[in-house]
Amino acid sequence: MGKTIIIIGGVAGGATAAARLRRLNEQDEIILFERGEHVSFANCGLPYYIGETIDSRDKLFLQTPKGIKERFNIDVRVLTEVTEIVRQHKLVHYRDVRTGETGEIPYDILILSPGARPIVPDIPGLSETKNVFTLRNIPDTDRIKSFVDSMRPKHATVIGGGFIGLEMAENLRERGLEVTIIDRGAQLLNPLDPEMAKPVEEHLRMHGVEIRLNEGVEAFEQQGGMLRLSSGDVIRTEMIIMAIGVTPENELARHSGLELGIRGAVKVSSTLQTSDPDIYAIGDAIEVKDRNHGFATMVSLAWGANRQGRLAADHINGHAISYDGALGTAIIKTFNLTSAVTGNNEKTLTALGVPYEAIHIHPNSHAGYYPGASPIAMKLLFNPDNGDIYGAQAVGADGADKRIDVIATAIRGKLKVNELADIELAYAPPYSSAKDPVNMAGYAASNVVDGLVSNLQWHEVDAFSAKGGLIIDVRDEVERLAGSIPGSVNIPLSELRNRLAEIPADQEIAVSCQVGLRGYIAARMLSQHGYSVKNVDGGYKTYAVMAMKDILPPEERSKDTAAHLPTSPDSLDDRAQSGSGEQLLLLDACGLQCPGPILKVYETVKSMQEGQQLEIAATDFGFAADIKQWCLKTQNTLESVDVSEGKVKALVRKGLNRVTGEALPAVPSEAKEGTTMIVFSGDLDKTIASFIIASGAAAMGKQVTMFFTFWGLNVLRQRNASPVKKKGLDKMFGMMMPQGTTKLPLSRMNMGGLGARLIRHAMKRKNVDSLEQLMQGALNAGVKIIACTMSMDIMGIKQEELIAGVDFGGVASYLGAAEDSGVNLFI
Repeated sequence: MGKTIIIIGGVAGGATAAARLRRLNEQDEIILFERGEHVSFANCGLPYYIGETIDSRDKLFLQTPKGIKERFNIDVRVLTEVTEIVRQHKLVHYRDVRTGETGEIPYDILILSPGARPIVPDIPGLSETKNVFTLRNIPDTDRIKSFVDSMRPKHATVIGGGFIGLEMAENLRERGLEVTIIDRGAQLLNPLDPEMAKPVEEHLRMHGVEIRLNEGVEAFEQQGGMLRLSSGDVIRTEMIIMAIGVTPENELARHSGLELGIRGAVKVSSTLQTSDPDIYAIGDAIEVKDRNHGFATMVSLAWGANRQGRLAADHINGHAISYDGALGTAIIKTFNLTSAVTGNNEKTLTALGVPYEAIHIHPNSHAGYYPGASPIAMKLLFNPDNGDIYGAQAVGADGADKRIDVIATAIRGKLKVNELADIELAYAPPYSSAKDPVNMAGYAASNVVDGLVSNLQWHEVDAFSAKGGLIIDVRDEVERLAGSIPGSVNIPLSELRNRLAEIPADQEIAVSCQVGLRGYIAARMLSQHGYSVKNVDGGYKTYAVMAMKDILPPEERSKDTAAHLPTSPDSLDDRAQSGSGEQLLLLDACGLQCPGPILKVYETVKSMQEGQQLEIAATDFGFAADIKQWCLKTQNTLESVDVSEGKVKALVRKGLNRVTGEALPAVPSEAKEGTTMIVFSGDLDKTIASFIIASGAAAMGKQVTMFFTFWGLNVLRQRNASPVKKKGLDKMFGMMMPQGTTKLPLSRMNMGGLGARLIRHAMKRKNVDSLEQLMQGALNAGVKIIACTMSMDIMGIKQEELIAGVDFGGVASYLGAAEDSGVNLFI
């Protein structure tokens, strides 16, 4: 005689378990309870039905209660809620939600698949609202779609920047609503690391979505028509979607005494049995183990629920199974971008204290010469000692899904990073490159594991520079017009080998290019010439993404979806024939990998007439930020930038726009706010003047760099420095030169040192700070003082002779600061 198996919850995991149970055993009695009206529906498709991408409600239903009964002979009881599990008698109590009728049924085996419910915090004013929605099931979907269809709201607020929040934001925007996303965190999409989530954030903004990070909702006012935020700001809105996360449906498990884990999730074994071996639990309600490191977590994703349902059915029927945990492989579409992730992110690894390394690459989705190629930003996290793969992330218009799926498979198969390079993947120009992005990630990570390169991460660059490190930008000069790392020195890769004499041998060096490849080549070259060198991982493109601003300010961005996102494939040709009296040039930069589009723009604009317009199409979404910076640097006018059909379309006018009545103002040239000085002189009066100017500039908020060379080095010598052992000329120079500020002569009327004493006396009488006070004040104000290492070597001055707070560098250090300065002085 067969068993009686009761399943509580009839959506993903429950429906899968029921079907598998019947396929394995025709004799068992299988009863499926579902509190709602529908079973086996596509809950992941609900936002797209609201957005009308899915045009029919019927398409959401994968099966019906009648269909399940007919095909599998399963007793499906919808609109019936299980109210209690009586474990000691192996009974469940239930209630018909329509009639209130109650009953009980005995079971041999019970499967819990109740899922998770949206978190709705108790915010003041929430109970008075009529326009706040959550999204979990078909009735939720019907309410939201009916509200949008009938009330025709113009503005919606989405609270929560996770997967559901972003999917709802996109689909409401597609319906023509203005949308604001509010999230308490510092980023959207927490499974991604910040530098990977930032492009998604900017892409949403480019599509007219307002994003408010580090903000919470403190109160609902005017029956939900107004939100008061933690910052004190107020948002007026017409509908609100609560999407701040989910919590497990654990009431039945808790009341029946089953063991619970993190956040109240039901604890299960590797066979998916709870603390009661006759009760299984699957889906969003259970605690799972992280596949890489074994810690307890919750993963609310459809794949896990379906897989667990099948495995539970197998085990019930005597099959040996083991559920080993989850990688959390997930993916989301936001307009034209796809974001995918698998395994551990950097935040998780840091919290665990696990040693790891990261690499960032920016390959094309397929061969660049075949139409439609677009870049993918990829990040791979791994053990630097043995090459174990911990996780990966990918963001791009095309191909991110395939690459993350391959790496998820590699993690499951326990492959090492070097083995990613060995995976033989399908290649033809429309689909990939001869070196697939997965192979490239393996190559880059293997270089780290094999000790061929040491990387500097995007968030370490500024600190590296502040501590006196020299950053060499090996891109071509024209590429820097679209932006560069502050203080970096430009030595193109093609010139690097012949300019090694300009690079100080005793200074920490980092090299940077656009995406990391040329930086790696430069790092290999310099390391073999004896330099201590790091490569900026992912290049300037990865570093710059966190500094990315709105491509267009809110007041210049259309709030109308159709106006902001032109969809006509012929829009370029239409505008080219626009009868404006001047020819509009068209530039197709699609498929070019960064910096290809900017280089094409530069070459084209050079031959254009002043005032002539150029419209560019590119598949690299980073081009939207690049073209803005390029226009700022080159004093050309960015008139518009749009995103449609997976392309960035920018309109540039050569020169500053002097036509009145234009929608967008001329783009001003970028101001250079730095001040640099070469202090060559060791005279007291000139040194005093130098520090007065430096302190004044620092007080005005400028970045000030003072480069001391030759006789100026004497200003930095300590008066009572510990004796330093020197020989020959070094010893002679040391004896002949003044030691410290108190020994400095005047440039005129020195009179054997009397003039210098008179100047100091006059300064004291007039309440003017002494040179020593001026120097300390400058250091306190952030003035950067660099001692020229080449001059120190010539004159026999050692580092230990100089005052505290001095950095050391060569001419390249000065030139890097000078490039970003509006004032350069030689004293």
